[in-house]
Amino acid sequence: MDSQARYIMIGGFLGAGKTTAVAALAKHLSNSGQRVGLITNDQGRELVDTRMLQSRGFATEEIPGGCFCCKFNSLVDAAKRLAEAARPEVFVAEPVGSCTDLVATVTYPLRRMYGDNFSIAPLSVLVDPHRARRILGLDEGSGFSEKVLYIYRKQLEEADLIVVSKRDLVDGAALESLMTALEKEFPGKRVLAISAREETGLPEWFDILTREEQIPRPTLEIDYDTYADGEALLGWLNATVTLESDDEVEAGPVLENLATAMQRALLADGSEIAHLKMTLSPDNGLHGEVAVINLVRNDFRPEFGQELEEPVSSAQIILNLRAEADPERLAEIVEKAVAASAPEGCRLTLDHLERFRPGRPVPTHRDLTEPVVHPA
Repeated sequence: MDSQARYIMIGGFLGAGKTTAVAALAKHLSNSGQRVGLITNDQGRELVDTRMLQSRGFATEEIPGGCFCCKFNSLVDAAKRLAEAARPEVFVAEPVGSCTDLVATVTYPLRRMYGDNFSIAPLSVLVDPHRARRILGLDEGSGFSEKVLYIYRKQLEEADLIVVSKRDLVDGAALESLMTALEKEFPGKRVLAISAREETGLPEWFDILTREEQIPRPTLEIDYDTYADGEALLGWLNATVTLESDDEVEAGPVLENLATAMQRALLADGSEIAHLKMTLSPDNGLHGEVAVINLVRNDFRPEFGQELEEPVSSAQIILNLRAEADPERLAEIVEKAVAASAPEGCRLTLDHLERFRPGRPVPTHRDLTEPVVHPA
């Protein structure tokens, strides 16, 4: 790189709204005349996040098969590929939603080894307001087991900024009490609230991300055994599905039927959904056309992030499901949903399916103190 680029990492638990926020930040930076490169990350392959961001025209690299901390060299390589292809002035990285300890394993090593290339923004950790209210005891409702919640809380503990996303989903009193509870439980953290959909709260957050540097501080105290056990309780499933129809069909109802069928089965099992995401890309559509649907909690409704204006006759669906459940059971649920959700005259064929539990996190580097970077 010819000059120092900005590195911004936006973390948060599964379903927190990271990808929507990343897209909003990338749009803001692009509109202000800055070149942007995005890096997505997941334990598996075939990511909905990557497809959605690419559909909006952003230069995007994907790091599959492990989190940034365990794929640090792949993170650096992805930045180099983006630098060669798009010469970004700002890199925005979205880590795996079940990942924590990012300061010691990503930003400190990045600054130590590549401090001449990158300036590091404060670490943002996003939270879904409804899930956060339940975890903090403000609302009743189903949730995750304690070892999964250990990861959730550790993410907030190491944040520089705690960002309540989707603020439009709660009223003013509920938002205020949540922000107060977050400030009390995680003292010293700056707590912000945003809505990417309504574009509220974004200027203050974007200003911090683009102007401020991450302040040196002690790294996270974390029990990697508990961390590994929490990740291992989560089932991960990625699949691709081919849609073929004798006549054209609307994409929305197909995705809604699939999502609802999986939701009902998981509810019946008592398995907590972390995040279900699907994209539908028409085979004969213009470049970038894609429908996107999300489901982030058991008792929430599937919600569209993007829709297609025209019906389709053939398309590809990418499906990412994360839940506290046995991966084999997730596979059964997805297979039955695909078999039962096709409209009349339409065929859904499961082409590829991978399911697993994340392995133990083994960071490439773990710097326990802030590295000293001397000017070149």
